[in-house]
Amino acid sequence: MNAAIKGEGVDTTHGAILYLEDITVSFDGFKAINQLNLDISVGELRCIIGPNGAGKTTMMDVITGKTRPVSGTAFFGQTMDLTSMAEYEIAHAGIGRKFQRPTVFEQHTVFENLELAMKMNKRVAPTLFFRVSSEQKGKIEEILKLIRLHGEETRLAGLLSHGQKQWLEIGMLLMQEPQLLLLDEPVAGMSDAETVRTAELLNELRGKHSIVVVEHDMAFVTEIAQGGKVTVLHEGSVLAEGTMQQVQADERVIEVYLGR
Repeated sequence: MNAAIKGEGVDTTHGAILYLEDITVSFDGFKAINQLNLDISVGELRCIIGPNGAGKTTMMDVITGKTRPVSGTAFFGQTMDLTSMAEYEIAHAGIGRKFQRPTVFEQHTVFENLELAMKMNKRVAPTLFFRVSSEQKGKIEEILKLIRLHGEETRLAGLLSHGQKQWLEIGMLLMQEPQLLLLDEPVAGMSDAETVRTAELLNELRGKHSIVVVEHDMAFVTEIAQGGKVTVLHEGSVLAEGTMQQVQADERVIEVYLGR
């Protein structure tokens, strides 16, 4: 198995990197998540779609420890119980999350943003006197090419386009070598050209990381799904699951989300 996928301390011998069973989250009596079951395979790129209020963001909050379920189990690999871990412990275990709005250090250069992301990984930089080694500089160069920002490393992040900021934030997550990437509407607000390049980027990451993408742009989902599994959430539960073609033809999905 690819070491980049397997990760440190993450037991994925049963083939799943993430396993949610009967997860329920309640806010003042309202079930934002209702007995949700979901499993993500090692190296899989899974798209999650559904109407607003379907529970997509709450699901990500549960995975990252931001929200605690009232019942159910959530495992990262075979042994890490996410419901008993703090947010920082989950992040250090190898789960990286990107929110819809890009959060980069705008007064720092592109290179410095990636360097700072590396510093946040305590396995790489245990002291305040951290200096980038040639090997780590090579890693940054590799990420710069991957996220389409090679040649922009000295530019202030605040001067980047919206799409470029999104790519930079993905690059910052990659610097921390996550086994599981959670991406919340990664192409929201992007130009058509940026959306195409983002699809290319995620397709390049396929198999090297396990990736969960929450997205409303159906053309983008179709481009990155590539015959893989798409999960449709509705009212906090899985409404349908299958290839993009299968869920698009599902009468229940058409009725509650896609329309005719």
